[in-house]
Amino acid sequence: MSSIGQSVEKAFTTMTSKNSKVVDLQRDILEPRTSQPLTTDHGVKVADTDNWLKIIGSDSASKSEPKKNGPSLLEDQIGREKIHRFDHERIPERVVHARGTGAHGHFKVFDDRASKYTFAPVLTDSSRTTPVFVRFSTVQGSRGSADTVRDVRGFAVKFYTEEGNWDIVGNDIPVFFIQDAIKFPDFVHAVKPEPHNEVPQGQSAHNNFWDFVGLQPESAHMVMWVMSDRGVPRSFRMMQGFGVNTFTLVSAEGKRYFVKFHFIPELGVHSLLWDEALKINGQDPDFHRKDLSEAIESGAYPKWKFAIQTIPEDNQPTLDFDILDATKIWPQESVPLQEIGELVLDRVVDEFFPETEQVAFCTSHVVPGIGFSDDPLLQGRNFSYFDTQISRLGANWEELPINRPVCPVFNHNRDGKSRHRIVKSEVNYWPNRKDIGRPVLRRKVDTYAERLEGIKQRARGPKFQEHFNHAELFYNSLAAYEKAHLVSAIGFELSHCEDPDVYRSYINVLNNINFDLAKAVAVQVNGDVPNKPGRDYHNQRSQGLSQLDFLPKEPTIVSRRIAILISDGFNAVEMQAVRAALTSAKAVCYLIGPRRNHIRPMAGQDLGPEVFADHHFDSQRSTLFDAIYIPSGEEHVKSLAKNGRVVHWVREAFGHCKAIAAVGEGVDFLREVVRLPAGVDLFTPSGIDEVVTSYGVVTTGKYSASSAVTDVLNIAADTRGFASNFGFQISQHRCYERELEGLTQQVAF
Repeated sequence: MSSIGQSVEKAFTTMTSKNSKVVDLQRDILEPRTSQPLTTDHGVKVADTDNWLKIIGSDSASKSEPKKNGPSLLEDQIGREKIHRFDHERIPERVVHARGTGAHGHFKVFDDRASKYTFAPVLTDSSRTTPVFVRFSTVQGSRGSADTVRDVRGFAVKFYTEEGNWDIVGNDIPVFFIQDAIKFPDFVHAVKPEPHNEVPQGQSAHNNFWDFVGLQPESAHMVMWVMSDRGVPRSFRMMQGFGVNTFTLVSAEGKRYFVKFHFIPELGVHSLLWDEALKINGQDPDFHRKDLSEAIESGAYPKWKFAIQTIPEDNQPTLDFDILDATKIWPQESVPLQEIGELVLDRVVDEFFPETEQVAFCTSHVVPGIGFSDDPLLQGRNFSYFDTQISRLGANWEELPINRPVCPVFNHNRDGKSRHRIVKSEVNYWPNRKDIGRPVLRRKVDTYAERLEGIKQRARGPKFQEHFNHAELFYNSLAAYEKAHLVSAIGFELSHCEDPDVYRSYINVLNNINFDLAKAVAVQVNGDVPNKPGRDYHNQRSQGLSQLDFLPKEPTIVSRRIAILISDGFNAVEMQAVRAALTSAKAVCYLIGPRRNHIRPMAGQDLGPEVFADHHFDSQRSTLFDAIYIPSGEEHVKSLAKNGRVVHWVREAFGHCKAIAAVGEGVDFLREVVRLPAGVDLFTPSGIDEVVTSYGVVTTGKYSASSAVTDVLNIAADTRGFASNFGFQISQHRCYERELEGLTQQVAF
């Protein structure tokens, strides 16, 4: 996109994404102008920011001797301020979820269908558009770790409602490792780098983590999720979000419901392959961050449906688990999902630190109509999150621009470090003679009257004692390729544990989930192969656990990254026709060539300015794209054939199950140079079909402007056109049949 186009796009995005929170932030935003004078923090203009004030002189009587530097002077306030401010730029990073990125957006409900459960206007008033800020994150690693590590992803949403801020501090996985918050320090200590050597960073493949989860069987369900493809999402835009804990809703009639919150991505739920994720960690550690901002800035706004599961407090179904147990899901067969609204992200941050780094979330931040349950993990989170924000940002963290509500705020809290608000009043207490800060008379249902009786004790309810049924349910519900990936993931992790007691003991946990799973992992890691199941299995499945359950109803390639491999002598007319078809469906095409410069088309194609490659073959890798297309052109293909990097590009894309397309001589390149495995059918001039699709590889003999006229992009399974067929293969994310039928194992990548 040209710089002018980008400016127009950004201006349009800015105009269309204004909301009450964006307007609120404007009073703290400084937009420097050209030739803006430099000043100190106390406003004095600075004439020299390159030299510390010092004594310049000579110890020689001769005037011809060069002057020498003397000591720097402590009196230089400009120099001292510059260094002091730099020394104090960092604040304590989050203990967990340190690495993250964020964006602004809005939330809107479809109608008032949720009013039967709650009187909270944010969930019932369809005339409202509520501003939001969303922060995505990894959990284990530090701020400097990579994006595509195997980990849980944080999915935290701050709703700036007219009644106050409401925070959903969630994850991309609906359950957690522990049932009771008192175990949180133990879990975090175990998953973090080991204390004796601060290794490893950004991953759980080490002794301490697997020792802990092996001895804490309540974590078995969560381990299944993290070791599945959910642990390596393709994009923040292609993962679900969950509130994790059980909250409550209160209706206008005073009736209470238990509730779970869900965010379902418009683009479907998709993941990277593990080999791909490992490589991206080194090739582009900011892959997910860049993906989010690129999508928003191009107008492909990330969207999620917002859904709830509700259970009436006075009419709970008979379930074999406790609905307050955060290590369990609510199966959709027992508690259906109800979609009630939509979340959209449409604006990137203006400055990372004051927005993304200083944003702070608290599970205890709810608005009237939404409340807490006795979920023991939630009860502890309500204490912990508020406490940690004070530790990280100070007592006045809620006055920071990104955290302050858009509704009026007034109370008698005063002073503390970094206080911003100035209250012009003679009194700072209640009751007072001025009648300032009077408590508001609230409705009876705002605080739910719950009767409680029992005995104080350190214990958990009887239904909290079972730990494997839901882990088995999750595993049973996965597709064949998802199960294979999970086996490989656990095998990878346990193979990095040096202590035999650790990797051998976890086989016992797996045997309580699935016999075949336990045997497969045991063989990989030299564990004790079990000779019988660890228990009687229920063999049940559930909807909404496999990623295949979330494929979009209408296939889409919006924001998919497609690499077009070209060299001098390529068929530019064909390339432009295919590219136009793909971009019409909002895919993003990149030209990859032997140099980041102009690439000459084949003879006879005088198209004006030569085509300019976006990247060269060595500067990018196939891992950073969703699909590959190789145009025709004899000279161009001969050049590609001599370049081992290009051959690796295509073999790697095939090994990662990505869609691949080729035309004419490009098909010969796949057949004779890349040498795709036998069983992958390619176009042949004597063949009957004009377009051949086999294991996600789409090939044809020629494609011209006239072909494009008849090949109107129709992304569907039964399409016959080349571009349409290629588009459908891309929309399926990956062709995992290549793995299941052993084709990827035949290619070195």
